[in-house]
Amino acid sequence: MSKIAAIQMASGPIVQGNLMEAARLIKKAADKGADLIVLPESFAIMAKTEEERVEIAEEEGEGGFIQDVLRQLAKSLGVWIVSGTIPLKTDDPKKSTASSLMYDNNGKQVARYDKIHLFDVVLDGSGNDEVYNESATTVKGSDIVVVDTPFGKIGLSVCYDLRFPKLYCAMVEKGAEIFLIPSAFTDETGKAHWQPLLRARAIENLAYVIAPAQGGYHVNGRTTHGNSMVIDYWGRIIDSGKRGSDVIMIDIDLEAQKKARKNFPVLKHRKL
Repeated sequence: MSKIAAIQMASGPIVQGNLMEAARLIKKAADKGADLIVLPESFAIMAKTEEERVEIAEEEGEGGFIQDVLRQLAKSLGVWIVSGTIPLKTDDPKKSTASSLMYDNNGKQVARYDKIHLFDVVLDGSGNDEVYNESATTVKGSDIVVVDTPFGKIGLSVCYDLRFPKLYCAMVEKGAEIFLIPSAFTDETGKAHWQPLLRARAIENLAYVIAPAQGGYHVNGRTTHGNSMVIDYWGRIIDSGKRGSDVIMIDIDLEAQKKARKNFPVLKHRKL
């Protein structure tokens, strides 16, 4: 069996400070025996404005400060790391991607997923609406990404993707056994939907779910839900966080999962 850790943070607008906290938590997870460590969405910056996030966007590859830190941590600790999301540059200087990068234990980038579903919503706050328009500063992705790793076949996704079950069905068709869902759910939507959506994706696909989240109060005025979760293929919540910084862990037993998928062949029974 292998161990996967989900890192919970309450990131702010200062990249260096966020990276120091991420490094501390990654080392803590490695000390606990984690083989793969997954950071939350926007771990390196929870900017005051979306434009500030675009300003720190990096070119993909060596020379990007955020990427170099993760690459060095993966290599020095001998662990795999998934970046949550990092803003990467696009052809439009006013927009970046929300990219989840996977590094192996030698610090080599082995996968990239760009967030497909962008959060363009209005939350009715009884006269104090929260307005989100992610597409104004983010270029959406289009590729479904499943990575063959020593820990199993891993499907990459981010936050708002969670609400679109066909994405996860498509990942399973590509062999996915584990879903990563780094997130920054709002406090309001998280209270209502976070846990049931995560458990649904696990149950309907007989898949492990690793969901590290932002959890706390942020300088930009946003409050995120936290409650990071790791869930097994039967929908059981194995561990969860609350608010602030945290490290939660799950053991991955692919043989037990394979047996469950064989004995309860819901994936083969799909008709549509």
